[in-house]
Amino acid sequence: MVLCGCQDLAIHDTQSLLDPNIKRSEVLGLVAGFGTTFAAMPDLIAMLRRRSTAGMNPRMGAIMGTFQILWVYYGLLIASRPVIIWNVIAVLVNFISVGAYFYFAHKEKNR
Repeated sequence: MVLCGCQDLAIHDTQSLLDPNIKRSEVLGLVAGFGTTFAAMPDLIAMLRRRSTAGMNPRMGAIMGTFQILWVYYGLLIASRPVIIWNVIAVLVNFISVGAYFYFAHKEKNR
């Protein structure tokens, strides 16, 4: 349903002022993707500093990484650079977390 007199309020995806080839929605997607992608980094950094699996759950990282692979595929289907870029990075971060968990769990078991 279209409201009369509200046509000017519609969002128009105009070009970015930084690069005319990139739309503002892509710039917003890149900024938003940065935040959500690196949300898992504090846990990974803490685990690497502690050199321990304490407080970590590898299932969460594995589940997130698996579904982010689907997001990468979705990004390819809709040709969205921000979706593709950030989810590829997020897959790597999550699987590094899972790998680090099992590495430290193996070391803790052998002690």
